[in-house]
Amino acid sequence: MVRARVAGPPFLLSLVLGLWGITRQGSIWRDEVVTVQVAHRSLPELWRLLGGIDAVHGLYYLLLHGVFALWDGGLVALRLPSVLATALAAALLADLGRRLAGAAAGLAAGLVFALLPAIQQYAQEGRSYALVTAAVVLAGWQLVRARQRPGGWAWAGYGLAVLLGGLLHEFAVLAVAAHGVSMLWARAGRRVLLGWALAVAGAAAGLAPLAVLSGRQADQVGWITTPGLADVWAPALTSAVGALCWWLLGRGPAAALAVVGLPWLVVPPAVLILVSYLDPLYVDRYVVFSYAGLALLVGGVLARGLQALPGRARRVVAVLAVPAAVAALLPVELGLRAPGARPNDVAAAARAVQELARPGDAVLFLPGARREAALYDPAAFAGLHDLALAEAGADSGTINGVEAEPAAITAALRGATGVVLVTDPRPRPAPNARDRAKAAALAKSFAPCRAVLVRGLKVVRYARPGECPAGAAGG
Repeated sequence: MVRARVAGPPFLLSLVLGLWGITRQGSIWRDEVVTVQVAHRSLPELWRLLGGIDAVHGLYYLLLHGVFALWDGGLVALRLPSVLATALAAALLADLGRRLAGAAAGLAAGLVFALLPAIQQYAQEGRSYALVTAAVVLAGWQLVRARQRPGGWAWAGYGLAVLLGGLLHEFAVLAVAAHGVSMLWARAGRRVLLGWALAVAGAAAGLAPLAVLSGRQADQVGWITTPGLADVWAPALTSAVGALCWWLLGRGPAAALAVVGLPWLVVPPAVLILVSYLDPLYVDRYVVFSYAGLALLVGGVLARGLQALPGRARRVVAVLAVPAAVAALLPVELGLRAPGARPNDVAAAARAVQELARPGDAVLFLPGARREAALYDPAAFAGLHDLALAEAGADSGTINGVEAEPAAITAALRGATGVVLVTDPRPRPAPNARDRAKAAALAKSFAPCRAVLVRGLKVVRYARPGECPAGAAGG
C-alpha cells in the first residue's frame, strides 16, 4: 500500500502531462517521420533496412511495428508508447527513492522527474529515448533491489534491464558506468561486486552482435560535431545543481540518494562528451536518462525541506506544490507542445506543397533526405512526379530511397514545366553530385515563383522564366 501511495501520483502526473497536447497541433519532425514510415514496413523490409542502417533503433522500430499493426492511430499511436514509458519510469523512480531514503523522498523524486521539461519533451516524441529512459530506471531499480536483497534472480533482473536498455539504444550502457561509480562509492562488498560484474558481462554478451553491426553503420552519425559551449553548458549546470543537492543532503539516511543519483546524473553525459572530443557522438537526447539522477537528488532535498516544516504548513505545501510547479512551468510546457518546439515541422511542409503545387508540376527534394515530407503525407504529393527518385525506400532497403544518376535528373528536369522544391531554409553546399545537378538545373532553366517558410524547412515553386503567376515571381 505504501508503494502504491508513493509510485501512483508520479505515474498519474506523468501520464496526464504526456497525454496533454500529445499531437502537438498536428506537427511532426523528421526523426519521427522516420519512425512512422519504417515501422509501417513489412518485417522482411524492416530486417533488410536494419542490415544497412539504423540498427541501433531496430528494437524500437519493431515495437512500433507491433503498435501500428494493432492500432494505426496516427500521432497518438506514434507517441503513446513514449508517454506510457515515461509514466512507468516516474513510478519506478519513486519506488527507487523510497527504497533508498523513505516514502517522502521517493514521492518527491517521482514528481520532480515527471515535471522536468526535458522528460516532458521526450515523453511526447515518437523516438526511442523515453523507452530507453524507462529501461535505465528499471536497471537502477533492479540494482538497488539486488544490493538490498542479493541473489541470482535479482542480478539476472538487473542484467536483463541493462540488456533491454542497450537494445533500445546502445548509449544506455553509459548508465552502467554510473552504477560502477555508485558501487565503489558505497564500498560494495566482493559478493555484490561479483554479482554486478557477472550481470554486466551477460548483458554485454547479449549486446555484442548489435555493437558489431552498428559499428559498421557508424557513418550515419557523421553529422555530429565536436561538442562546443552550447552543448556543454546544460550538463555542466545540472551537474552543479546535483553537487549542491549532495551537499544539502549531508551524511544522513538521504545520503544514499546522492550515492546513486549523482553518478547517474554526471557520468553518462561526461563520458560521452569526453569521448566526443576524439570521435564526435554527443547529442543531449542520447543521455536524457541522466535526468533521473537529478530527480532523485532534487526530490531528496525537497523531502528534507518539507519535513523541516511544522505539521500544518507541511500539509499545505504538500498539497499546493505540484499545482504551483505546473503553473510556474506553464510557458515552458505550452512551448513544448507547440509546432515550433522541434527542429522542423514536416507536416507543415507537406501542407505548403499542397498549397503551392499546380497541375502537372513535378517535385524535387534538396538534399534528397528532405523527402520525409512525401513519406509522411503522400496525399499532399498526389499527382507530383518525383523527378529524382529511382527506387523507393522500402524497395531499396534505405530510409529515403535511392535517387537517379545526375544526368538522369537533369534530363527529367528538361521536360518539367513547374517544380515544387522542398529544401532547407538556408542554402547549403550540395552534398553530392545528384543534389548539385538539381540545383544547377533549377538555376539555369527555372525561376522561383513563390516560397513558403515553415519550421526548419522551405517549400518553393519554380516555373519556366516568365511563366510565374502574376504577382508571384521572385517569391
